[in-house]
Amino acid sequence: MDVANKSTVSEFVLLGLSNSWKLQMFFFMVFSLFYVATMVSNSLIVIDMSLASFAIPKMITDYLTGHKTISFDGCITQIFFLHLFTGTEIIFLMAMSSDRYIAICKPLHYASIISPQMCVALVVFSWVVGVTHSMSQVMFALTLPFCGPNEVDSFFCDLPVVFQLACVDTYVLGLFMISTSGIINCLVLLYSFIPFYVIVLVTIRNRSSKESSKVLSTCTAHFIVVFMFFGPFIFIYMWSLTSFLVDKILSVFYTIFTPILNPVIYTLRNQEVKTAMRKLKNKLLNSNKATLLHYF
Repeated sequence: MDVANKSTVSEFVLLGLSNSWKLQMFFFMVFSLFYVATMVSNSLIVIDMSLASFAIPKMITDYLTGHKTISFDGCITQIFFLHLFTGTEIIFLMAMSSDRYIAICKPLHYASIISPQMCVALVVFSWVVGVTHSMSQVMFALTLPFCGPNEVDSFFCDLPVVFQLACVDTYVLGLFMISTSGIINCLVLLYSFIPFYVIVLVTIRNRSSKESSKVLSTCTAHFIVVFMFFGPFIFIYMWSLTSFLVDKILSVFYTIFTPILNPVIYTLRNQEVKTAMRKLKNKLLNSNKATLLHYF
């Protein structure tokens, strides 16, 4: 389809989170710190680094320069990478839940099932799914005619906000988007993650308290990450026909806060990290006691 014949909009204006200059400077400082922390803490986690980088650097630059426009091609590129990384992470999270299920419920078969070849196959499959999903979203966006409004009520381009600017009736398009993204996320959550965790909880109920506590610690960390990842997406795509202020908050959550919280959640369940934190806590307490004794 010849997009140029249907669209006259060459760039979009990203309205961001606020028109207040003071708030923009506040967001600039906060998000800059969060972005740097995300890059450092996720230095070995490619997906979270990528998810934080497809839009955040531009938003930070926009707040500093006041130039909030993005080209049509740039907007489509953001849509592509957003769905590439989120689609890939969905498969990664599903693979992690399957890994925990097999390790807990079928420990004798774990080595034969989760082999190095299987791990490579899962990585390849996750990227294939991510590319396929993102291409479908981009092709959907390219079929839309944009001939007038160009103000995107967000700090990055995504289909729920961009398709509302199209010069066609967006109701049917919204239903299509709900069916391809919102419902798929719900089905994956209901028929993949929840059943695995229910089976795991039933399996460990008769085990020792020490073993059960270790399993619950591992599964709880993963479940929190799953909830933080799927929750915002399900809400945004299932209620995409109307615009909510909460959509902006959720967009900030899964593009900024989730990538930085993931390594925190996973490392806090690591025994070595817990031991180091206890040593640091005891060292600080002893230091405070020594200071008090010195003065009294």
